Amino acid sequence: MTATAATAGTGTGTAPAGTATAPPPGAGTVPASGTGTGSGTGTGPGSGSGAAKGPGSGRRSGPPEGTPARSRGREIEGWRGLAALSTVVFHVWQQYYRYDAQGAHAPLDNPYLAALISLEVIDLFFVTSAYLLTISYARAAIDGGSVRPASAFLFRRAVRIVPLYFLAVLVVWATRNPTLPGDWLDLVEHLTFTHVFDRDRIFYTLGPAWSLSLEVIFYLALVAIGPLAIRGCRALRTRRARVIACASGCLALFVIPVAWIALAHYGWHVPHTDWPVYFGPQARFGGFAAGMGLAVLKVALGDRGRVGPGVATALTVSAALGLYWLSYDSAPENATFMFYHPAASVLWAVMLYGTVHVARRVPAHGLLRSRALTWVGLVSYSLFIWHEPVLLQLYDSGLLPTDQSAYPLATLIVLAVALPVAWASYWLVEYPSSLLGRLKDNAGRPRDFYPESPAEPPR
Repeated sequence: MTATAATAGTGTGTAPAGTATAPPPGAGTVPASGTGTGSGTGTGPGSGSGAAKGPGSGRRSGPPEGTPARSRGREIEGWRGLAALSTVVFHVWQQYYRYDAQGAHAPLDNPYLAALISLEVIDLFFVTSAYLLTISYARAAIDGGSVRPASAFLFRRAVRIVPLYFLAVLVVWATRNPTLPGDWLDLVEHLTFTHVFDRDRIFYTLGPAWSLSLEVIFYLALVAIGPLAIRGCRALRTRRARVIACASGCLALFVIPVAWIALAHYGWHVPHTDWPVYFGPQARFGGFAAGMGLAVLKVALGDRGRVGPGVATALTVSAALGLYWLSYDSAPENATFMFYHPAASVLWAVMLYGTVHVARRVPAHGLLRSRALTWVGLVSYSLFIWHEPVLLQLYDSGLLPTDQSAYPLATLIVLAVALPVAWASYWLVEYPSSLLGRLKDNAGRPRDFYPESPAEPPR
């Protein structure tokens, strides 16, 4: 076993100016999943009026099942909080790797601890995001109803993630390119979310932000595929047929990245360090497909198949053990390493099923509902955006110990600084910018905040 942080031979502290060195494949990040803010209110495209109407009665669909605000929202927020903290811990771990002629040396010589710290959580956010945003499309396709127009959906996504992201990119790029012209291509690629396709610059400026490129691509894919699925399901007379059609589509979207990885690795012999090949949407869309499949499953089951606390706990523990084994067994170029993300996506979906489709509250999920974890989940997007710049600034300024044995202390210091920064960022930037979503109604039309009063009747 070799932890993936080590096997990629990268860290975050040795980057040249203008870069944050490449993390290994699957370095855990916290993209703007679901709501883009981690606020627990993401419901997907929603159920307002729109052109894409599903089969059945054509009625307007109600609030999507499984939306965090009303169903297991605190638990989902807790998962985000745990994963956000795991991401910070992992990137500090990366920072304290050392490299020499003998190879990479982890901060702590404990393979079991290394597997836990290096357990990659990025797929959890892809699965969660896809689940929350696909629910309304699945309901419209299977049971009838409508979804918001693509323009309204994309506008709400944009106001959630773009303002904070653009601000961070501009600030970090400017500090790392103090003299003009600087690396303008890097800036343009980050502002257009295309850096995931650039092998040299994929991890520049904001290292973990490659995952946001995939989020944006998923948004575009969803507004293209979703309405097509709804229209296609109109021709299917039975609910069973509509469920099978939707599930088959999700399965196809999951299999395509698996086939791509197999072809790239075993057919073309592309090394895992060719980042765009294995980090691009063609390789990573499986996480979103798993979340879409979970949404279809939840809508298909309705109130059936809800699990009790015992089964929910068993699903969570089993999935967690499976994820740990994947991390422990992962070594560069082996099968576990190459297919980690499709396998992990399935396990995260199983874990979320035991969270969102339960018969009653699960006592074992008490930690997920705790105020501390849900608070971290609330600010998780801001923590994702700022934790790496905070880490590198502290390290370069000599405010972090340099000895590998001080890794635990360094982690506490980074968290002590990054969490308040994330809190300030959420309330000063992220939350205010999210209010821009009120500028348009559910149909995507500009909202009239000052409607004219009806004319008074003549006296």
